[in-house]
Amino acid sequence: MHMATTLTVNGEQKTFDAPPDMPLLWVLRDILGMTGTKFGCGIAQCGACTVHVDGKAVRSCVLPVSAVASRAITTIEHIGTTPAGAKVQKAWLDAEVVQCGYCQSGQIMSAAALLTATPSPDDSDIDAAMAGNICRCGTYVRIREAIKHAANGKQS
Repeated sequence: MHMATTLTVNGEQKTFDAPPDMPLLWVLRDILGMTGTKFGCGIAQCGACTVHVDGKAVRSCVLPVSAVASRAITTIEHIGTTPAGAKVQKAWLDAEVVQCGYCQSGQIMSAAALLTATPSPDDSDIDAAMAGNICRCGTYVRIREAIKHAANGKQS
C-alpha cells in the first residue's frame, strides 16, 4: 500500500507516494532522483548509503521512510553547505582520498557527522565514527588524513 509522505530533504519539503516500509535509500534514489547516496550491501554493513537524519549518520538502506517523516534528512548533494561538510569535502580533495569513489559519499557523510559532534577527534574517535564504512580500494590512510586535515586545517 502506497501513501503520501512528506520528507524534509536538504532543507526542502518533498512529497511523494511510497510504501511506508520502503527504505529511505530507494526513496532518495528512485523516487526523488538523488543518486549521490549509493547502494552497497543492503544490510547496513558497508556505509555506502549513509545520510544524516537530524545530523546523525545513519544507514539509509535499512531505514523505513515512515521512520523519518518528521526528521531532517541531509544527503551528499547538500553536505557541502554545512560547515563540517565543506571542510571534509575540501580535505578529501586536498588529500586526494578518492580512488574509485563508490564509497566516498558514505565516507564523507560519516566524517562530517563526526566533525560536527567532535570537532577535534582523536584516532579512537575517528575509528569509532568510521567503523563500518568499507572502502574496497583501501584508502583508509588517506581518509584518516583528510579527517584530521578537516579538523585542524593542516595536512597531517
